[in-house]
Amino acid sequence: MARLAAFDMDGTLLLPNHQLGKETLATLIALHERQVMLAFATGRHLLEMQKLRQQLNLHAWLITGNGTRIHDPEGNQLFASDLTPSVAEEVLHTHWRTKASIHLFNDKGWFTAHQVTKICFVGDHEALCGLKSQLHAALGERADLCFSARNCLEVLPVNCNKGAALALLCQHLDLTLADCMAFGDAMNDREMLERVGKGFIMGNAMSQLKAELPHLPVIGHCETQAVSHYLNHWLTTPHLDYAPIQLSEAPGHQA
Repeated sequence: MARLAAFDMDGTLLLPNHQLGKETLATLIALHERQVMLAFATGRHLLEMQKLRQQLNLHAWLITGNGTRIHDPEGNQLFASDLTPSVAEEVLHTHWRTKASIHLFNDKGWFTAHQVTKICFVGDHEALCGLKSQLHAALGERADLCFSARNCLEVLPVNCNKGAALALLCQHLDLTLADCMAFGDAMNDREMLERVGKGFIMGNAMSQLKAELPHLPVIGHCETQAVSHYLNHWLTTPHLDYAPIQLSEAPGHQA
């Protein structure tokens, strides 16, 4: 039985309106009562996730900024990584051939003139693919690049991703990655999904993620609270084959 469950948020655990469904919340509480530890692994900022965790009153570990920060359920920081100043300055002050907007993370929020945790470009996916090639040519191995969504390309510290962060958390908790299950929908979830004992891909996931991890099961759409649906099956009838719920089967859904 898995001892820790790690969840991406947007497009995975949350509904399309970015809220947590009632069934999903009940399932997370049931997991905690069964002594399964919870970890929210997201590209979101720590400040957002601390507020959400407080609202939900869940005892959960936080992996935020796509692995740039790890915090325990009491809010203590276990790990932090930032872009090197030279990389941050180059990305911010180079005139890239793109119309994408640029956003910066630091511990106090999005904008800063000094410490930079990660940089996000938001725009059309095809245009961002071209920008990714520009960034890779300029930065080489000095930073990692990934899509946290089709319209969001991120520049991250080297070797900083959700999988690496989850490995550090497991070490802190005296677990192995084989003791974990994880759920995700975007390319920033790839390292986490491929390294855990059981990885699950959302039906609404990026096609590139499904193509790169074809051996992992696809469990359904975030709109149907597919994570909750799967985990309820896992908690009650793990000996039976799992049948993902389809959108047309969801209560109140109109085809």
